Amino acid sequence: MTNLKKYIAECIGTFVLVFFACGTAVVSGDWVAIALAFGLVIIAMAFSIGNISGCHINPAVSLAFFLRGELSLADFLGYICSQFIGGILGATLLGCFLRDFRVLGGNQVAMVNNNGDLDAWSYIGGFLVEVILTFVFVLVILFVTDKKRTDGKFAGVYIGLTLTLVHLLGIGFTGTSVNPARSFGPALLQAFAGNWRSLSQVWIWLIAPCAGAFLAAFLYSKVFDKSDDKKAEKKEAPKAEEKAEEKAEEPAEEKAE
Repeated sequence: MTNLKKYIAECIGTFVLVFFACGTAVVSGDWVAIALAFGLVIIAMAFSIGNISGCHINPAVSLAFFLRGELSLADFLGYICSQFIGGILGATLLGCFLRDFRVLGGNQVAMVNNNGDLDAWSYIGGFLVEVILTFVFVLVILFVTDKKRTDGKFAGVYIGLTLTLVHLLGIGFTGTSVNPARSFGPALLQAFAGNWRSLSQVWIWLIAPCAGAFLAAFLYSKVFDKSDDKKAEKKEAPKAEEKAEEKAEEPAEEKAE
């Protein structure tokens, strides 16, 4: 039952992200408004479902926690399925309100281009931008949710502001995904409406964020993880105790002589 609550929470969180944030992107078109929408949704969800599922609402984030051993394989798969379902539901409802599923996408339009034309660099550059954006986003998440570093009371605020920052830069390059579930839902609904362009390019928004998350998890584990420091301290502790015992025994031996 506990796991089911987590999966439902992840589904609802991703639904809200797609419906409100992607909806703002379609309705407003203002970069600042879009960036704030994504950031504010994360903050709202973090303080509502954060205690239930951790508020990943992003397969790339779940991947990072799985790689660090903080999420079991069963939960990892459950989270991803729930997130994709939530993304599809959010895109479906949004498309119904807009009465046009064809306008749900947009990543392929914003992808790094040459005077509006997509070329080889569009795909290479778009992929690399998404890797870097996701890397920064996930790395911040790992820092602010690490209980060995912080109590995490305001982690949702920091994460939301980081996502806002990522969007402020990324919108002009790729439209900013950093979230496979958030991109797949709208692309799928666009394809149902007869526009296959987003779905044909969705592999970028699936693979690149996961690559960025992998790099962030790897770097954090190898360089910044405090658990490694504790392991080193534990190894050094017995040696220090042995030295202390040796020093304590030396005077006793001298007196005996």
